Amino acid sequence: MEDEDLRLAPRTKAAELLAWAEAEGREPVAEAPLRAVLALLELGGGRMHDGWPELTSAAVEHLLYERLYLYVQPEPGQDPLAYGAAVRLLVDHQRAAKRLNAKRQERLHAEAEWQGEVAAGLLRRADLVTWPRLYALLLRAAGVDTGDGAAVRAWLEGFRELPAQERTAAFTALEADGVLDPVDDGGWDGGARTLAVGMATDGARRLLEQGLMERSYRNLAELTALGRPMPEELAGDFGAFEEAAVGVALELAGAWTVPGLPRLLVEEFPELAPEPGQAEIDAYLAGLEPTGDEAGDEAPDGADHGTGAGLAAGA
Repeated sequence: MEDEDLRLAPRTKAAELLAWAEAEGREPVAEAPLRAVLALLELGGGRMHDGWPELTSAAVEHLLYERLYLYVQPEPGQDPLAYGAAVRLLVDHQRAAKRLNAKRQERLHAEAEWQGEVAAGLLRRADLVTWPRLYALLLRAAGVDTGDGAAVRAWLEGFRELPAQERTAAFTALEADGVLDPVDDGGWDGGARTLAVGMATDGARRLLEQGLMERSYRNLAELTALGRPMPEELAGDFGAFEEAAVGVALELAGAWTVPGLPRLLVEEFPELAPEPGQAEIDAYLAGLEPTGDEAGDEAPDGADHGTGAGLAAGA
């Protein structure tokens, strides 16, 4: 695949931004959060100028409040507030480049600060993890060298051999040990949270794939404007292009959690990270619906039986 033409993976200007911050004598920002912020902003569908994302209040909110917790798991010892700090650094850089006026800089700076605090809280909520984030936490809690792909695979193989109850207990232990903040949604028992985490994981990956393909199409539009031919992958069957987007999405998800982990969960250990289809969702919801006299007993005074309540709590 001619990557230079398709340009699926974002080529962020993180190194340039870090060099600018150092030259300006600014407080350093961790590189990993900065790269994640720049990539997610670029893949969020917003406008780009010379390789830099155009910053708006909506873009900042979308990143910090709606997308960040789907993808990133801070490294051990890393301050989760670093993501908001990365956005603020970008705001100041764009002001220095005269892409923002002083009023917009001040507003976006304030929004990135308080929304960065919100994002840090969302990253700790037990009901908002995705499977790659959850297993990244389990691997670290077990002392596995997450930079060693063989060690990660071996741990997953061992974890797969455990009874289901022991695996569930390991999830719950992350809350008991203070790694994640518990929420009042029934926990891992009953299946609601497992279903929600699987749905969120599937949705997050598909959203990332879509963002990658849309980004590539924008780049290809530039080729067309220059009179250059389309890459072979798009000359007919789009299968290779779609497969490439799937692969890059898994690689990015690994860069933001544990390298190689999302691909392992999808391709080799799907039973450890189930992503339910419509049949599984329907079966779960059917199990929540009361029938006959049970419905009358459990709904006095016309109380609502909303079957989506369990899912909403876990989503």
